[in-house]
Amino acid sequence: MTGKTPAKQTIGEKLKRHRKANRLTQEQLAERADLSIEIVRKLEQNVRRSTSLATLHALARALNVPTTALMGDAAEAAARAEPDHRPLSLAAIRRVVAPVRGLNGTLLTLPAGDPPTLDVLTGRLRAVDRTYQRNNYAEALSVLPPLLADVRAAVDIANDRDRPDAYALLARTQHLTGNLLIQLRAGDLAQTALTGALDAARQCGNEDVAATVVQGMCWLLMRQGRLAEAAELATATADQVEPRFSRATPTQLAAWGWLLVAGAAAYARDNQPGVAADLVDAAQAAAVRIGERAPEPGHLMMVGGFDSGRVQMARVENAAVAGDPGRVLDLARLVPAGPTPVGSSWQRHRLDVAWAHAQRREHGDATAVLVELRHLAPAWLRQQRYAREIVNVISDGRRRAMTEDLADLASVVGYTP
Repeated sequence: MTGKTPAKQTIGEKLKRHRKANRLTQEQLAERADLSIEIVRKLEQNVRRSTSLATLHALARALNVPTTALMGDAAEAAARAEPDHRPLSLAAIRRVVAPVRGLNGTLLTLPAGDPPTLDVLTGRLRAVDRTYQRNNYAEALSVLPPLLADVRAAVDIANDRDRPDAYALLARTQHLTGNLLIQLRAGDLAQTALTGALDAARQCGNEDVAATVVQGMCWLLMRQGRLAEAAELATATADQVEPRFSRATPTQLAAWGWLLVAGAAAYARDNQPGVAADLVDAAQAAAVRIGERAPEPGHLMMVGGFDSGRVQMARVENAAVAGDPGRVLDLARLVPAGPTPVGSSWQRHRLDVAWAHAQRREHGDATAVLVELRHLAPAWLRQQRYAREIVNVISDGRRRAMTEDLADLASVVGYTP
């Protein structure tokens, strides 16, 4: 017996079904979600087949359903409809992340000569990690391809004693590569890099390394609008690696804490704030337990950057996702002054603060935060759709022409009035 595969519902069809189930008119839904009636109409009529994740979340809050309940066949396109900023070539990094292999599996291009020692390669990785944290993506993009090629070659020639360390180094290198590609909106290539990182982590048998790679994969899934998968992956992995506090190392606590923060971010965006709050509370317990016991020197940012300040940023982020600008600003006062070791986390937090000021029509304060980010991390800011949405709010709320600072910001983030 054969049957037809059910057609996927569009965002508009799902939105209309949930609106009617709540006995709301389009006007009432738009008012509840603090959106224009035109957005609701165009979505339901499928004139607009994709929209931002923030808009979907606002509609989900108004309808009291998970955000994923509204995602149709255009969900991924909606989450990834970013400004087309491609100032950096990805050709070199693509060759090492997805190398060409022949019929027998041999790489088309093999590195010449023996690779450097693992100690030398580890030093190079730490250097490019610092470069990445300084938001110097152009330099990181030029340094990572030869490093990744050398690390792969080191794995190939490693003896039994060195092989676990070589695979751990490969996992960390591919993880950092994946993070960079996520920042550059190269999602499919990032997934290839992170999948390779997870494979290498399994080979080395280091659960802490594997857990931090999974956190990177959760970040990617959220960027793709795959909220339920990100939430499930983060919490399932956290359950698997949950340390015993009495004997846990700072590294184990940090790896677990990062997973909890990732799960909280996914649940918050899927309109499940209670679950998100519980996960943040658990992450805070890990941060308190770490206290002043810093992880061993030389770890990458995904271990060394976890502390109570990062957990407080998660609370701020969840308040922003819930659409509560007043709470965002109240909670942000408890965040230590930055920047922090994990540069992108601090910068993302500052965008939440800018958003809150913009929502409260404090346009000067919002612009000042964005100008701060413009000077601190221009390459990072250029990739942030969130920043473009904030500039949009500021621009729409002003009665006068754009200031020079705001016009410059609009140009950087790709906003056209």
